Amino acid sequence: MQKKWWHGKVFYQIYPKSFKDSNGDGIGDIRGIIEKLDYIKALGVDLIWISPIYVSPFVDQGYDIADYQNIDPIFGSMQDFDELLEKAKALNLGIIMDLVINHCSSEHKWFKKALADPKSPERNYFYFRKGKEGHEPDNLRSYFGGSVWEKVRGEDDLYYLHYFAKEQPDLNWYNEDLRHKLFEMINWWLDKGIAGFRVDAIMNIVKDLNFPGLPKDSGSDGRCAVNQMTARLASKVGPFLQEMNEKTFKKHDAFSIGEAFSVNPQDLEKFIGDEGFFSSIFDFSTRELNESFPFCYQYRPISVKDFRESSFKAQLRANDIGFLAPIIENHDEPRGVSYFLPAMWQNSQGAKALGTVNLLLRGIPFIYQGQELGMTNTQFNSIYEFEDLNAQDQYKACLKQGLTPTQALAILNRESRDHARTPMLWDESTFAGFSNTTPWLKVHQDKEILCVKAQESDPHSTLNYYRKLTALKHDPAYQELLTYGLFKPLENPSDFTICFERVLDNKKIQVFTNFDTHSFEFTVNNKAQVLLSSGKGCLAEGKLKLNEGSVAVLYFED
Repeated sequence: MQKKWWHGKVFYQIYPKSFKDSNGDGIGDIRGIIEKLDYIKALGVDLIWISPIYVSPFVDQGYDIADYQNIDPIFGSMQDFDELLEKAKALNLGIIMDLVINHCSSEHKWFKKALADPKSPERNYFYFRKGKEGHEPDNLRSYFGGSVWEKVRGEDDLYYLHYFAKEQPDLNWYNEDLRHKLFEMINWWLDKGIAGFRVDAIMNIVKDLNFPGLPKDSGSDGRCAVNQMTARLASKVGPFLQEMNEKTFKKHDAFSIGEAFSVNPQDLEKFIGDEGFFSSIFDFSTRELNESFPFCYQYRPISVKDFRESSFKAQLRANDIGFLAPIIENHDEPRGVSYFLPAMWQNSQGAKALGTVNLLLRGIPFIYQGQELGMTNTQFNSIYEFEDLNAQDQYKACLKQGLTPTQALAILNRESRDHARTPMLWDESTFAGFSNTTPWLKVHQDKEILCVKAQESDPHSTLNYYRKLTALKHDPAYQELLTYGLFKPLENPSDFTICFERVLDNKKIQVFTNFDTHSFEFTVNNKAQVLLSSGKGCLAEGKLKLNEGSVAVLYFED
C-alpha cells in the first residue's frame, strides 16, 4: 500500500447548523466553529468535515446548493471561512468540505437558465424528458417519496428528474461542459487550501438514459425505490469518478471520501485501492441491512450481532485493498448508541465500548459531533417537532400503511435523521450552551448529564474516554499497528460481544467488548498488557475477565 498523509488520521464531522450559534439567531455558524476549535483540537482529531455551508434555500438542510462558491449568510461570510481555515491550520487541523454534485438547487442559476430557455446550454445540464403514455417517464420513487419526475410549468408533458426533493434537480454528468464546470469549482476550493472533500450521494450520478423504470417494490404506490436503479448501475460509474479524481483530487494530493452505497465487492479496489477513485469510502454495510427497504416501517432492529457480522465482513473484504471509513453515526442517521445497542447499554458504558470498536477497526475513523459525549436519540413528542423532509414523508407513509400516529411517531423516534441534527450539548443551560435563544431544532432531553461541561470534569466520562482513544491512535508506539495492521476476527462467545484484533508483523492489539448481561473470561497471551479499558474486569495469568458493558484493549508481541 502506498502511504498517504491522511493515513492514521482521525476525522470529526460538524453539522454546522447545530454545532454552535455565535450570533443568537438559533442557528449554528462558522464563527461558532472558530470558537470551539480548541475543544476539537483537545479531542485529539486531525481533520474536520463540515457539512454544507454554501448558499442554499435549505429545502434539504443545505444539501440543495444554489451557489457552490459562496457561503450562505446564515453561516457567515467567505471572510469568516478564510479565518476558520487559517486558525484551523494554526492548530494543525485540516478542513474538508461537503461536495454535493449529483444535484443542485432549483434556485441555482444553471437551472433557472435551463427553465427560461430550452435552447440554452444549461438545458443539457439536467435531465428533461417527455412523459410516457400520459404518465411520468418512469416509475422510480425519489429518496424523499413520490415520483423522481416533476412537471415543468408551461411546457406540455415535459418533466425534469430529481432523485431527492423536487427542489433538487439532478445534474447531467453525461454533459462534458457541466463536468468541466464542476471540476473547475472543486479545484477552486482546493486551491483555497482545504484538505479535501466528502463526496455526497455520488453513486447516483450514473443513469440509464432510457429511463425504463423497474418492477414495483413492496410499497403500495406502484413505484420502485430509486436506489434500486442506482445499485443496478453501480459498476458503470467508474469512468466519471476516474475523470474527477484525475482532474481534481489527485492533482492536489487531496483527501476524498465517497458516500458510496452499493459498491460491488469486485469493484472495491477501483474505489479505494492505491489508484482508487477515492482515498476512502464510508462503511455503510450495517445501515444497508435496512436501506434495502423503501419505508422505515419495514426496518428491523439491528442487533449487536448484526453490527458485528456486517462490519467484520466489510473489514475482511478491504483488508488487502485499502481503507474503509468506519462510522457509527452521521448527519443522515440516528445515534449509534440508540440504534445498535440493547436498551441497558444505551449509556456511557455502551458509548465507550462502541466508540472503541469504531476507532480501532482498520480504516479511517469518523467521529460525529456529540458522539464523543455518548449522545443518544432525542425524544420527539410530535411530528411537528421534526424538520427533516424524509421524516415527514416517512410519517405519511406509516399512516397510509395503517399505523396510528403514535406508532408512526415511535418509528421516527428510532429512525429519523433529526436525532443527529439536534444541537450540540455544551452545558446544562436551557439551550445547552448552543445558543442564547430557542434553537432551530429541539434540545436533547438529557443535556445536564451529556453536555461537555459536565463531562470535562469527570475523568470517567465518555468525552474523556474518547480523548484516551484518540491518544492511543496517535501514540508512536502503536500508530503504525493501528494504521496498517490487518484486521482479524477473534472468537466471539456471545451474540452480544465484538472481539477482534489488529496484526502487524509480530505485534497485536486485541479488542474485547461485551454488551451481554454477564461477564466472560478470555484466554489471552501471557505477555498481554491492558492499554485501555472501561468498566470492571481483570487481567491475570493469561486470563481476561470482562464484565458486562465493558471493553478492554490489549497489546502484546509474539
